[in-house]
Amino acid sequence: MMKNRVLVYALAVSAVCLFSFFVFFDGCAPDRAEVFKTAQIGGEEFDAAKWGEVFPLQYESWLKTKEPRPKNMSFYKRGWDTDKIIWDKLAEYPFMALLFNGWGFGIEYNEPRGHYYMMIDQREIDQSRTKAGGACLTCKTPYISRLVKETGGGIFKMPYADAVNKIPKEHRDLGVTCIDCHDNKTLELRVSRWTLAEGLKTIGKEKPSRQEMRMVVCAQCHVTYTVPKDEKMQSTNVVFPWKGSTWGNISIENIIKVLLSNPANKEWKQAVTGFKMAFIRHPEFEFFTNQSPHFKAGLACADCHMPYKRVGSFKISDHNLMSPLKDELRSCSNCHPQSADRLRARIKTIQDRTVSLLIRAGYAAATTAKLFELAHAGQAQGKQLNAALYAKAKSFYEEAVYRGIFIGAENSIGFHNPDEAGRVLGDSIAYASKAEALLRQALTQAGIQVPESINLELARYLNGRGTNKLNFKPAHEFKDPYGTQDKLLPRGARGI
Repeated sequence: MMKNRVLVYALAVSAVCLFSFFVFFDGCAPDRAEVFKTAQIGGEEFDAAKWGEVFPLQYESWLKTKEPRPKNMSFYKRGWDTDKIIWDKLAEYPFMALLFNGWGFGIEYNEPRGHYYMMIDQREIDQSRTKAGGACLTCKTPYISRLVKETGGGIFKMPYADAVNKIPKEHRDLGVTCIDCHDNKTLELRVSRWTLAEGLKTIGKEKPSRQEMRMVVCAQCHVTYTVPKDEKMQSTNVVFPWKGSTWGNISIENIIKVLLSNPANKEWKQAVTGFKMAFIRHPEFEFFTNQSPHFKAGLACADCHMPYKRVGSFKISDHNLMSPLKDELRSCSNCHPQSADRLRARIKTIQDRTVSLLIRAGYAAATTAKLFELAHAGQAQGKQLNAALYAKAKSFYEEAVYRGIFIGAENSIGFHNPDEAGRVLGDSIAYASKAEALLRQALTQAGIQVPESINLELARYLNGRGTNKLNFKPAHEFKDPYGTQDKLLPRGARGI
């Protein structure tokens, strides 16, 4: 009898506790909104507004990518802020104007405004940047895979304006949108571009996990690529230079090896040296996944740049992508208990160190480039240079330039992988210094006098650029945070 009473008492207490739990945690909360579809999304629906009829909250947050960000929140990536200034990257890093002189990146190279402006920015920039033709649309329009299929790949070599006209008129300003990343029926993340599908196959990662897909979809655009040329210098494809790499180890060394393995990858001629060169673009995916701290912790791009947020009773991924610095470090606080000021100070330290090394690497490469210009002028006057020294100097110079381009094009100013940024830029400086030493030796042997400090004549490359006659903007320039560069190369020797 006693056992029965204890059992009844225990059941009664349990019932009261369970009832109280539901009243406290659910009874006072608003009714949970039911998820239902108000429309069906067509099989190849490119218009984000149509997707917005079904997923209005995500669409509304995506639309905010066209709005300027709060100014003075980021230390070095000012992009499209409320001051509405288009920041000139060639003025930020003046040595780039010299190194990139000879093609579009040396004429106009701006900080990006954001996803909403992808096609708009490409239309408004100096059109020397679109000489690669329809290949330029690969990362910019959701229509690209359809256009490649319809033209049998002919879209790549098609003049840029003609390629854009293949896009329906109402969507010619449409940048990345829902269909780029999502399956219209299941909403699962998907790979929509052949470039990435082939790239993943190359590195042996054809079936990424769901968390890995939250990086992979970003790698459809936030990667480097090469645009192979035929004998007429017309574009034939867009390819990720990942051959020989693996998931988590797409290194700059291997990227350079691939770029140099095929003359078709030499997309342009550097004016100051006369060398045909390859190029490296925004390699965020390669840089971040190369064993960075956050990658090894299991984080993906979306964790930091698309954090979850509550909208009423709904939990969504914020599609208003931006740097966490411009979002009050909201995503950082999910893992880091430190104060925002402490986290911000840590970020600034990483980026200051990266900028200091990038400036040093850039000017070291620019100095060597001007020495090659001097060498070629001497050769034109009949001077004979030691061929072996010249060849070694050229090889080291190219290794230096590609490493500098890699970090300069990557959009986190080192934060995505601080140790790798230091390693790559340190190697860039070493390669440039070795190239300069070899070239000075060859020039001296040839009887060509070499001054201690080479005047870079940067004004030649910074002013009067392109159809809009763009000029150097001193207020845009980033100075070495530690003042080291001014000790190595007097500012007067820069020739601005």
